[in-house]
Amino acid sequence: QRRVNTNANTMTTTFTTTLRSGSSLRGVSSSSNCCKNDALALKALMGKRRSASSSISFPRNHEGGRKKQSSFVLKATNEDNENATLATGERDSTTSSSSSASTSSFDKNLNKFVKKTATTFAPSSSGDAKKKKNPAQKGTVLYQVFEVQAYLAILIGGLLAFNVIYPSEEPTIARLMGMWSVWMFTVPSLRARDCGAKEKDALNVLFIAIPLINVLIPFVWKSFAGVFTADVLLMLGVYYSKNAPPFGEEELTVAEPSE
Repeated sequence: QRRVNTNANTMTTTFTTTLRSGSSLRGVSSSSNCCKNDALALKALMGKRRSASSSISFPRNHEGGRKKQSSFVLKATNEDNENATLATGERDSTTSSSSSASTSSFDKNLNKFVKKTATTFAPSSSGDAKKKKNPAQKGTVLYQVFEVQAYLAILIGGLLAFNVIYPSEEPTIARLMGMWSVWMFTVPSLRARDCGAKEKDALNVLFIAIPLINVLIPFVWKSFAGVFTADVLLMLGVYYSKNAPPFGEEELTVAEPSE
């Protein structure tokens, strides 16, 4: 019986030890399985991080490419704008030069026409006196006589046109003479002097322009005083545009009375 008991005890102890060893082995296997699972989880996390980093890095490179492309496009557009501005500047300069040349040629042709017309129809000397020097030089008595005559014609013509001298409620020859006094007396008296080129051009223009105004204005405004005022204002405007005395200074040139 003791041997049976001892065998039974040994069997129970071996069974318990085998059970303990099995549980320990299970624990070790479970721990090893846990370690394997942890390693797989770490590998998965690392893979996700790498994929995330790679996915983040690509847009950065793309943004850099966009920035480079945008900067290149901006440079190209700036160069195109500069070229366009240069081209427009050249076109403007050419158009301005062509317009200035056309205006200068038009002014020259107009001055030639006015001078030719004025010398043809304006009163002038003829014969041998035409070849001689103009005696109405500045500082001479004849020069002053012509100036006084021109200014007196403006004064008396204004009084007649404004119906101060020989007043009348109806149109009269006196008022008509006053209206035309600037063209009939003032302009020819000033042209008879030895004046500069600028003043001569202004007088030539007035000799042609005043008759046009005196004929056209009565269709709109039938007034002797109004026509006379328009003639005086036109005279002042032409002298100012030509920069002739008293609005400007110029050297006197020897000019024939017929010019």
